[in-house]
Amino acid sequence: MIHPGIDELLETVDSRYALVIVAAKRARQINNYHQQLGEGTFDVPPPLIESRSKNYLTMALEETAQGKIEYGYKR
Repeated sequence: MIHPGIDELLETVDSRYALVIVAAKRARQINNYHQQLGEGTFDVPPPLIESRSKNYLTMALEETAQGKIEYGYKR
């Protein structure tokens, strides 16, 4: 079972497409943050939640479900 569930995630974003894009971009940012720990340079924010999971995509989805991630559309 995936946690958080898709219904809970869709309450914070307006479509499944937006959810996929937001979560993927945030997971890449979390990955980059962990890679930069040894270098001492931090271009992206650290994970915004405490998670039991070590999977970056799961962390990104949990952040999205808790409303920690904001996004917008470019025109």
